[in-house]
Amino acid sequence: VGARPRGPGMERSDLLAANGGIFKVQGKALNDYAARDVKVIVVGNPANTNAWTAMKSAPDLNPRQFSAMTRLDHNRAVAQLAAKTNSQVTDIKRLTIWGNHSTTQYPDLSQTTVGGKAALDLVERDWYEKEYIPRVAKRGAEIIDARGASSAASAASSALDHMRDWALGTPAGDWT
Repeated sequence: VGARPRGPGMERSDLLAANGGIFKVQGKALNDYAARDVKVIVVGNPANTNAWTAMKSAPDLNPRQFSAMTRLDHNRAVAQLAAKTNSQVTDIKRLTIWGNHSTTQYPDLSQTTVGGKAALDLVERDWYEKEYIPRVAKRGAEIIDARGASSAASAASSALDHMRDWALGTPAGDWT
């Protein structure tokens, strides 16, 4: 589904008016023409609001068939934690992102493990609260400022990760 991307200096909320109408039309089209077992992943920002708009515009589809992608935030959070702990991203399990795909998101390490060890035992509380949480929340803007454009390739890769796990499930002992 096409959506206007974020540009320099924009927050995801700036896209509400531009993208809201797109997802209303797409939701209606899904309602009228999609297979009844369709799975809908919404990537366009603000993803949570756009997923809700599409879902509400498709009353004949099960709401559980709609998902907003926070996997990009999840992948960024995993990468930041891997760098801090000098580990591989595959060593990190059970990391959770709460909230909207915005600066209000919260990367929760309370259940996260790195190589089987509690993540919060491996990092300083000060780093977690003052560096990690804000950096994960603002990473998209950081990339836009550096590149002058959003991270389309990272979003596409994250969408594939999201769809794989939604369709096939996450590995035992892990979640996203």
